[in-house]
Amino acid sequence: MEQALRLAALGRGRTHPNPMVGCVLVKDGQVVGTGYHRKAGEAHAEAFALEEAGAAAHGATAYVTLEPCAHHGRTPPCAEALVKAGVARVVAAMVDPDPRVAGKGLELLRAAGIQAESGLLEDQARAVNRAYLKLKTTGRPLVILKWAMTLDGKIACASGDSRWVTGDESRAHLHQMRDQVDAILVGENTARLDDPELTARAAAPGPLPGFAGGIDPGPDPAWQPRDPLRIVLDSMAKTSLEARLFAPELQERPLPNKTVVATTDIAALPKLAAIRELGAETLVLPEHENVVDVAALLDELGRRGIASLLVEGGGRVHWSFLSRGLADYIMVYMAPKVVGGAGAPGPVAGKGLALMREAWNISHPRLTEIGDDVLLEGEFRAR
Repeated sequence: MEQALRLAALGRGRTHPNPMVGCVLVKDGQVVGTGYHRKAGEAHAEAFALEEAGAAAHGATAYVTLEPCAHHGRTPPCAEALVKAGVARVVAAMVDPDPRVAGKGLELLRAAGIQAESGLLEDQARAVNRAYLKLKTTGRPLVILKWAMTLDGKIACASGDSRWVTGDESRAHLHQMRDQVDAILVGENTARLDDPELTARAAAPGPLPGFAGGIDPGPDPAWQPRDPLRIVLDSMAKTSLEARLFAPELQERPLPNKTVVATTDIAALPKLAAIRELGAETLVLPEHENVVDVAALLDELGRRGIASLLVEGGGRVHWSFLSRGLADYIMVYMAPKVVGGAGAPGPVAGKGLALMREAWNISHPRLTEIGDDVLLEGEFRAR
């Protein structure tokens, strides 16, 4: 099963809205077939493993990181394929919470006389597919807040200069993170001051991020860089039409996604039309405290099958998610620098909390040295 989990991790950032799944077929103590789900629309892990095993699949045991599907989608049901191949036993790490599956795959296998069970390395399997599980159980993506700051808690100097808070190694790690999430979000202020592309241009294949279990699948010759969906949170559509987020060449990158401007009906209609003429999408959402309702945004992203959202906004954007209990995970890149300045911005703004005992805590925090910087990451714990 550990090998199956490493195989599953090879699909990092490529499978949404599907889960990452790995499968290993074992017969007479020997591995006879392996496979993983590479991206949505392509064959599932079991199909690749059965193809590799051929006739040797008959009488084998299949170790699969998620319950085999039993429904017809863009690909045939994996449970039926396992039955047809004549496997003797199926061990799933966990049951699939998708209502179309949810135990039906195991039932189909048992009805065919195959020994089927689940629960082996379940915690690790849940970590690998944490974003998928969040989407299937809540209808919303996993929300990861990320920022880079100095030792004195500044994300920029008082002048607004922020290039660069962290070193080359941390920025390369961030691009790797972008490559592995479905969508990335910034606020209008960040879009204006930093003029980012929000691409994964410097990404390289690597292990799963901490929120997905951190498993390192090893080298993957089939890996190709990709960009996440780019979202600007902009309640009045102030983002400049000259912003690099709207550059035509971004639409020509591998696996391109349109830039989305999430706004409200306060925005001027001519500006929204101009944004659409550039090839971007405008998404008009309800307001909450005079800004875009981020809960409504998460609902819409969930309907689109977006399973993970990396929030790289400024202090106001981070507060929008934290104050409503909508953040799941945090990644903070800390540089060994001090800039000072009473007017220098910090990573979280808003009205703040009145009492220290009300603070959001980070559970299971982890520290990792990246070049001269330190990455602190962990799960948000509800107050």
